Amino acid sequence: MNHDFATLRATFTFPTTIRFGAGSISLLPRTCAELGMQRPLLVTDPGLAGLPMLTAMLEDCRKAGLGAELFSDVKPNPTGGNVEAGLKAFRAGQHDGVVVVGGGSAMDAGKVIAFMAGQSLPVWHFDDAGPGWKDASLQGIAPIVAVPTTAGTGSEVGRAGVIVNEETHRKIIIFHPKMLPAVVIEDPALTVGLPPHLTAATGVDAFTHCLEAYCAPSFHPLAEGVAVEGMRLVKEYLPRACKEGTDIEARGQMLVAASMGATAFQKGLGGIHAISHPVGALYDTHHGLTNAVVMPYVLAFNRPAVEAKIGRLAAFLDIAGGFDGFMDWILAFRRDLGIPHTLAEIGVDAARSVEIGKYAADDPSAGGNPIPLTPSILQKLFEDAVAGRL
Repeated sequence: MNHDFATLRATFTFPTTIRFGAGSISLLPRTCAELGMQRPLLVTDPGLAGLPMLTAMLEDCRKAGLGAELFSDVKPNPTGGNVEAGLKAFRAGQHDGVVVVGGGSAMDAGKVIAFMAGQSLPVWHFDDAGPGWKDASLQGIAPIVAVPTTAGTGSEVGRAGVIVNEETHRKIIIFHPKMLPAVVIEDPALTVGLPPHLTAATGVDAFTHCLEAYCAPSFHPLAEGVAVEGMRLVKEYLPRACKEGTDIEARGQMLVAASMGATAFQKGLGGIHAISHPVGALYDTHHGLTNAVVMPYVLAFNRPAVEAKIGRLAAFLDIAGGFDGFMDWILAFRRDLGIPHTLAEIGVDAARSVEIGKYAADDPSAGGNPIPLTPSILQKLFEDAVAGRL
């Protein structure tokens, strides 16, 4: 069945309530009120803070009687300091909920700010590498509404936020089940202004989430099915979204694909993310773009464990040639979208390869790789991605 995305409005719940459709941002004040928010703090990044869409959101909330304010001190790779500054603004303004607006950076920071709003333990206690989330005060978690303006990370349907610890220079995954936003507003019209290079980087990030989830060895057939369909959507609609930014159907389908990717990776991630997290922390690279660059190097390494699965995936995606055909398609897809082939092209050198290998092996994502990873293996994969050795 075909839908007219210019007029389509829908509400569905998986894994949380999603209100979808062009113009659905008009539902924001009502959504906040339904969650008991009287003074929401809108968390975004500096690039979005001055745009008309943010001004309109604030005005609509205030017209509805909500004491909405804005916080935008968020870096592309958000830090513990950003979270502390956001908490200070949240408490000073006596806010009672968070609306996160933006891409992965704002999502991660805003969700962690809401989670930490009433906690007494330090943020690093809730590192996903341990059981710290069980110590959280449930009453101390503020309600969250998520409004994605990019189609990539899918953090709007995730239960974690990735934050850089400035002291250790490592990305830490802060996790709690209640960090999942209560409501997501997916309005494809809000993504129309995203330039082609960011549309491509974030879109391939969504594909990477689906691919790693699909390849993860754990048993989660529901997530695996979501991942397969998510990859089909990216294959079909990302080139359209990059070529014609006002294609509302392509923009809408990419928002869906991004949410599907983050839903699917409940099944696991792997070496791509394990490498990308420390690269982003140490070199301050764009997360989605880093994933897009690293993807084929890790996929080639994983071939002995996933060749048959990739063959089935290729058939579903109408790609001939099994694993080899799929790899050729990945390389051509990235190239056509303007994704660099090497990490060197995005300003990353191999000088810290030993650190990258160690940090990547400690990253929780590494445990989901279909072939066990060690620091030396990850170091070599990183070096290959810097040099372009595929």
